[in-house]
Amino acid sequence: MNRYPAWKYILVLVVMVLGGLYALPNIYGQSPVVQITAEDDNPVTPATMSRVERLLNEANIEHDAVIADGDSAVVKFSDLDAQLLAQELLDRDLAGHDAAMNLKPNVPEWLENLGGRAMNLGLDLRGGVHFLLEVDMTKAEENKKKQLRNDITAALIKLKIPKTKILWQDNRLVVGFRDQAGLEQASEQIEDDYTELNWSTNSGGGEYEWVGLLNEQSLLAIKENALNQNLTTLRTRVNEIGVAEPIIQRQGVDRIVVQLPGVQDTTKAKAILDATATLEYRATHSYGAEAQRTYQTGRTPPGTTLYFESNGQPIYLNNRVIATGNQLTGAQATIDQQTGQHAVNVQLNSIGAARMLEFTKNNTGNFMGVVFKERIPIGKNDDGVMQYRDSEEVISNARINGVFSNRFQTTGGFTQKEANELALLLRAGALAAPVQIVEERTIGPSLGQDNIDKGVKSVQIGLALVLVFMLVYYRMFGVIANIALTVNVVLMVACLSLFGATLTLPGIAGIVLTVGMAVDANVLIFERIKEEMRDGNTIQGSIKSGYDKAFSTIADANVTTFIAAVVLFAFGTGPIKGFAVTLSVGIVTSMFTAIVLSRAIVNLIYGRQKKLQSISI
Repeated sequence: MNRYPAWKYILVLVVMVLGGLYALPNIYGQSPVVQITAEDDNPVTPATMSRVERLLNEANIEHDAVIADGDSAVVKFSDLDAQLLAQELLDRDLAGHDAAMNLKPNVPEWLENLGGRAMNLGLDLRGGVHFLLEVDMTKAEENKKKQLRNDITAALIKLKIPKTKILWQDNRLVVGFRDQAGLEQASEQIEDDYTELNWSTNSGGGEYEWVGLLNEQSLLAIKENALNQNLTTLRTRVNEIGVAEPIIQRQGVDRIVVQLPGVQDTTKAKAILDATATLEYRATHSYGAEAQRTYQTGRTPPGTTLYFESNGQPIYLNNRVIATGNQLTGAQATIDQQTGQHAVNVQLNSIGAARMLEFTKNNTGNFMGVVFKERIPIGKNDDGVMQYRDSEEVISNARINGVFSNRFQTTGGFTQKEANELALLLRAGALAAPVQIVEERTIGPSLGQDNIDKGVKSVQIGLALVLVFMLVYYRMFGVIANIALTVNVVLMVACLSLFGATLTLPGIAGIVLTVGMAVDANVLIFERIKEEMRDGNTIQGSIKSGYDKAFSTIADANVTTFIAAVVLFAFGTGPIKGFAVTLSVGIVTSMFTAIVLSRAIVNLIYGRQKKLQSISI
């Protein structure tokens, strides 16, 4: 009656062993390290590692080891003070290399090879940096207006509709035509393509104007889209720099919160988050000697913009942008097979590919320039606000040797590092509007360790109290429940580690709550068994009925709680998601341990006794 087939016992044993194995990495802790990478992105050589060892020994900085870690090297330390001193020393004296502080789990290699890894710790536990970014909404409006003006200009050129002017007057785009026919043709053929503008015509007083108004709703949509695009772009950029489980979310109407757990050296993170580098592909109007002569006259040809190449020579490019960084879907650093120079392979989306295909079809043999646009920080003003300057440089001016669309190559005399950095920024995408870091906070790992210690202590106290209560009140069955409860905590930790979930203080609260909820299922079962025995049922029958009849109640309670956890995860942010994840995992593991595992133990102890007279419950 109360016996499991052999395969169920094997299943329970396998789950317990795997749970213990994959929970094991979390007991090894983390060590402060200094991570060393070569500026040219080549692997760190053994000679460099030996030099690091020598520099640290000469400075009498105690360290545990210097080891290879992929293409980089890490120096392990026992305390944070030595880590800080070593980072300052290596960053100053180790030429050609970057030295950044970080934390590295002390998981043994054999366990890593089996896929074991420690749980990711959130900012409140692991330490790290917190940025508050403000999106420049004025620039977002300017960028959108510029895009609309260029797109409408290109559409009129394609339709061969001559215009006399096209300019913005506040939030009104005014397009002038020579006659009524041109005005009507533009209104009929392209008005429906630009629904963000409310169009009207003005043909009085000898003027033929087509006016598009950006209304309040359109302006709000522009700001909302800029914020959402920046959120997406920042998430991609953070993924590119390899930060585990970052928190990136909006705050208010124009601000974004970025939290990077485990990051101690903020220089690289700030450079990536704040960068607005992108490319623009434009037709070349004139370059070389011709552009030099034009430049000396001081008159820029109509429809063009003056730029400068990396060698300082002037070059004039058409105002119409063929494709931009917003339309890039991929970018990889590579080597040009013909010239041996470093280059970047670029992939465009369907919109950019269509424009590039149309342009190259009609301009084979002509030149196309590539403008590299970057926003560079120049320091803070008297009010402490960071100031920037915009840099625009033509990095390539090459002949179009054939027709292409979505895949092609950009060259510009790059070094390997420059090609890699450009590819990274292009993959991450261009920000829809510049962002400014208005707040930066660094949370030290010592504060995080205090939180970890308090969180672990709360789990230990909660678990101990529950174990004592179950042992005193339910005796032998209490021991069984305690075993199941302990295994449940181990399985929770194993699952969180395998899923790569981030543990935060609210997550620890979820574990404590789950400990209380997990034992509740056993309480229901044990009370049902006692009730069946009081009604005169046999002991074996009471055990079977206790588990069978309590199952529906346990399932209902856990399913409703699980639904609440899913809703919290779907609509919550940051710490709330962490709480929802641990609660969800705890519900699943507690169902297994409270019902399957505890019954397996009960069956082993009591299931084979045919004439059972009493049980300790």
